[in-house]
Amino acid sequence: MASAITTLAADAPTLSAANTGFMLICSALVMLMTPGLAFFYGGMVRVKSSLNMLMMSFISLGIVTILWVLFGFSLAFGTDSGSLIGWNSDYVGLSGIGITELWDGYTIPVYVFAVFQLMFAVITPALISGALADRVKFSAWVLFTALWVTVVYFPVAHWVWGAGGWLFELGVIDFAGGTAVHINAGAAALGVILVIGKRVGFKKDPMRPHSLPLVMLGAGLLWFGWFGFNAGSWLGNDDGVGAVMFVNTQVATAAAMLAWLGYEKLRHGSFTTLGAASGAVAGLVAITPAGGAVSPLGAIAVGAIAGVLCAMAVGLKYKFGYDDSLDVVGVHLVGGIAGSLLVGLFATGGVQSDVAGLFYGGGLEQLGKQAVGVFSVLAYSLVASAVLAFLLDKTIGMRVAEDVEVAGIDQSEHAETAYDFSGAGGGAAARSTTAPLPSAASKKVDA
Repeated sequence: MASAITTLAADAPTLSAANTGFMLICSALVMLMTPGLAFFYGGMVRVKSSLNMLMMSFISLGIVTILWVLFGFSLAFGTDSGSLIGWNSDYVGLSGIGITELWDGYTIPVYVFAVFQLMFAVITPALISGALADRVKFSAWVLFTALWVTVVYFPVAHWVWGAGGWLFELGVIDFAGGTAVHINAGAAALGVILVIGKRVGFKKDPMRPHSLPLVMLGAGLLWFGWFGFNAGSWLGNDDGVGAVMFVNTQVATAAAMLAWLGYEKLRHGSFTTLGAASGAVAGLVAITPAGGAVSPLGAIAVGAIAGVLCAMAVGLKYKFGYDDSLDVVGVHLVGGIAGSLLVGLFATGGVQSDVAGLFYGGGLEQLGKQAVGVFSVLAYSLVASAVLAFLLDKTIGMRVAEDVEVAGIDQSEHAETAYDFSGAGGGAAARSTTAPLPSAASKKVDA
């Protein structure tokens, strides 16, 4: 008996300083993605809405962090109950966790796992905000975020990643969040915009990005942070799987950007910076569920397919009449679906697990499991999000007044403007006394 106990103790994981440090760095990288998303979205809207867009992402860092500590981590990763939700009283307030207590089966502390997963929870509702640009009360958005992560994100995270979660037990492969993050957010965005309706002037007024440099900066920060998002999701660096995921993240993103630009050139005649940024994000989204299952050649295929599909999908809002302001549905929902389903085709059976896809002799079984994961999360998030938006709209109201939307939501909701030119010169004292004053018409700016 004594020798058996000694053997078990020797085999038990011990805290790894290397893996712990690596995961803390990955957590910081994922945290940076939310400000990166704020810049990405903030540059894509008109100038009169840019601060509001920044705040809709940034506020998630506050709301979700507190809820995660209070009960979110327990709901998502506590002891399973009925394969639908978790709960562990020791995780409430993170108050019953020892500082060196290890996450079960791994060499990192529970605290490190909790903070890494927190950053996923933070960015997911922020992704939704891009679909709602220009027209949602900030107070309503704050309340929606708190309710949504509680009712939708925490349970879905448990389904997909929690021990005992029904999709986890089914064998659905989602390395870093194709279903739990991107399909979840994209379906939620669609559900909300179907409730709150279109922007004033949709399909009539030009609604061009006010700062493409900000968009490119945001896309670059997202790409940088995504290495932590993806490679860190293996929770360690001991067997090379995280390294493959890192490589596949770069490869798929590059392929998707090139594919989007190629489609754009053929379809519209130009290579645009917005297309490059959007294509890169589409590739990042698609490789997120698949990158631990495919080879680098498979990652090229995943990225290229997603780049074309997402480029095609962003135009669907004009065909079907839903106003997805910044193409959350077209990029995150479609990209997440593509990446999740392509696991069933391109999984090699030689990276994160021995599960092989159709093209590697695995048949259709894994593709079927992936489809169950995709459409169950899509349906639940779509319906639950629409119900939450409907209830808020009928109680406190989701939308700002029409005149506020036309004038600009920044001034109304935040009492600020993104750019203050009052000190930039060109005032009355600086004008030549012989120069004519500008006409009223010339003062008009396309905001």
